[in-house]
Amino acid sequence: MRDVHDTREVRAGRPALRSARVVTEVFAPALLAAAMPVVIGVTSVSPLADGLGWALVGALFCSAIPNALIWWDVRRGRLTDHHIRVREQRRTPLLYGLLSVLVGLSLMIGLGAPRPVTAIVVVMFLLGVAVTAVNLVWKLSIHAAVAAGSAAVLVIAFGAALLATAPVVALVGWSRVRLRDHTVAQVIAGTVVGALVAAPTFLALR
Repeated sequence: MRDVHDTREVRAGRPALRSARVVTEVFAPALLAAAMPVVIGVTSVSPLADGLGWALVGALFCSAIPNALIWWDVRRGRLTDHHIRVREQRRTPLLYGLLSVLVGLSLMIGLGAPRPVTAIVVVMFLLGVAVTAVNLVWKLSIHAAVAAGSAAVLVIAFGAALLATAPVVALVGWSRVRLRDHTVAQVIAGTVVGALVAAPTFLALR
């Protein structure tokens, strides 16, 4: 009877696991890091072509290049997976990511990129610095940090109505815990760090 009961529990949990995997992938840090410059660029910069062009530059250095390097290391067997579940494997990819964002940021500042787009790239860089520093000694949730930071920026950019993104941040945190990639404490810490870094930075620079 116990085996039957256990089997039913496993089957009942499968939809939740599938949902958690979908949430984890849809709101992955790399995707948010690509989306946020575009959202800010196309809504805050005129003409639209300028905003989109600079946003794509930001997305290239904040997301595309770092993510490509991660996938390359996964294919070569240096990393277990593209979410880098093993904390000890995170240092080098995070440092390469920071270098990529710094190069992109230097290029944008040097060429006079619009202030709002530059501001969101600075946010991403400082979020990267914060999570890299913490992950040297403890496995903080990068998913939660980037989701919370993105939500904070959206509220600042578009007003209190975007507080509606808070449940999405909670959903991302739930997915990380449900998949057993993080503890509740690691998710909460990531959320706090993300919001505390992103909000004042974007407020000061936008």
